[in-house]
Amino acid sequence: MASRATVDVEFAVRVTEPGPAAISVAAAHADTEELTVSWHGESTLVEFEHGTRAEVFQLPRGEHRVTYHAERVLTEPDPEPVTLADVAVFTRPSRYCPADRIGGLIPPELFALKSTRKQVQAVVRYVHERLSYVAGSSRGTDDAIDTLLAGEGVCRDFAHVCITLCRALDIPARYVAVYAPGLAPMDFHAVFEAAVDGHWHVFDATHLAPRRTMLRISTGRDAADTAFLATLGCELDFLGSTVFATTDGALPPDDPAELVVLG
Repeated sequence: MASRATVDVEFAVRVTEPGPAAISVAAAHADTEELTVSWHGESTLVEFEHGTRAEVFQLPRGEHRVTYHAERVLTEPDPEPVTLADVAVFTRPSRYCPADRIGGLIPPELFALKSTRKQVQAVVRYVHERLSYVAGSSRGTDDAIDTLLAGEGVCRDFAHVCITLCRALDIPARYVAVYAPGLAPMDFHAVFEAAVDGHWHVFDATHLAPRRTMLRISTGRDAADTAFLATLGCELDFLGSTVFATTDGALPPDDPAELVVLG
C-alpha cells in the first residue's frame, strides 16, 4: 500500500505597512489541503507553470499567523517532458546561477563524460564532496560562485551550484522548493531538477532526505522565483516558522545513481 505524506506549516508575520503578500506553501497534487491566515480576508490564487501556486492576501497592519495542512498519497509520478521553452529558460544564467561566469570553476572531467545522465550525476557528486553543509553559513545574496569560493552553504546553495554547473554544460536545470520527510532538522528544503533523456529528474547534492518522498512546492530558475513568502507592496517582519513533513511508512533508501521523478 502506498505511503501517505502529511505536511504542517506555521509561520507568523508582523505587518507594518498594509498591502498584498504572496504565500507559496501549497504542495503540488495534494489530496487534501487547507491554508489559513488569522486575518480572514479573501485571497487570490495565482498559478504558475510546473506546479507552483501562490495565494495573494491583502494584509492589514498587525500580527498574522499562517497555517497550512496537506496530505497526499505518494505514488510514482509520470516523468514530465522537457519542452523547447524549458530549454530556452533553464539553460540561461539567472540571479543566483551565473552560468556565464563559472567557466573557470568547472571541473574539466565533466566535459569528458559522454552522457547527460553521467554529467549530472558527476555534478551532484562533485558538489556533495566540494561543499560542507553548514546551517546559517550563507547570506541571502550569495550566488553559486560565492558558495563555491566559500566551500560551504545550505540546501539552496547546493542547488544553485548544481544548477549553474549543469547550465554551463548546456543541460537545462531548474530549482525546486520541496517538503522533504526525513530531513533533520526539519524545514523547507531545496533541490534541483535536470533534463535527462528529454524528461525532468530530481537530484539533491545534500543527500539529507530521500527524493522519492519529497513533495514539490514551487519551481523556478533559482531561489528568487520560489520564496514561500513574498511582499508585493506591504512591509512586514518575519517572526519565525515551523515545518513538519512526515510519512506514515518507512522512508525509502536513496541511491544517488538512481533517476527519480518528482511529482
